[in-house]
Parts: sequence; C-alpha cells; structure tokens
Amino acid sequence: TAVSKQIANLGLRSDLRKNGNQFAIDEHQEALIKQAFSEKSQTEIENQSQTKTQTENREVGDLVCVLQATIDTLQGQLSVKDKQIEELNARLAEVSSALVVAQQTAQAAQALHAGTIQKQLMDGEDDPNQQG
Repeated sequence: TAVSKQIANLGLRSDLRKNGNQFAIDEHQEALIKQAFSEKSQTEIENQSQTKTQTENREVGDLVCVLQATIDTLQGQLSVKDKQIEELNARLAEVSSALVVAQQTAQAAQALHAGTIQKQLMDGEDDPNQQG
C-alpha cells in the first residue's frame, strides 16, 4: 500500500514493531509519515500547476503564432489591394483625361458644324437663285 511504500522510503521499517499484520508506530513516526504524504501532495500540486502553466503558455504561444500568420496574410492582401487601387486610380485618371479630350472635340465639332450651317444659310441668303 501507499503507507507501506512511504514507510520504506523513509527507512522506518526496521524501527517498527509488528502487531499481527499491522505495524505499531509511535507519534513521531506517524508525524514523519504524514509529513511525507503532505510533502508529496504539495509536490504533486506544484507539478500539476507547473504543467498546467506550461501547457497554457504553449497554447498561448501557438495562438500568437496563428494570429501572427493571419496578420501577415492580411497585410499581404492589403498590400495587393493598395496596388490595385493605385492602378485603378491611374486608369481612372486616363479615362477622365480621355473624356475631357472627347468633350472638347465634340464641342469643336459642334462649333464647326454650327459655323458650316451659318455659312450655308448666309450663302443661301446671298444667292437669290437658290431655293429654300
């Protein structure tokens, strides 16, 4: 049993008297055995606590690694999106410039057409033989 093992570990077996199949122990020996169990329990609690702390630290470390990988991925995606936005802004500027040129060309064509019509009208007024 655990008590027999503890007695052997403490080296008390040779000092004990046997009474049938039981050991007769004095108060000092009882105190030593109880102290050994108490120390063992305290050591086990400390070991469990330390193991739990190590496990928690490992889990936190793993979580930090996962989060850092996620951050790195998102930063990479953000960098790609920033480049896409720059390219789209450049294309938008080109299209806007082309639109301004097209509007100016259309205005010039309208003015030319209006001038042509006005000239035709004036030529028609000057020429009495033209039917109108």
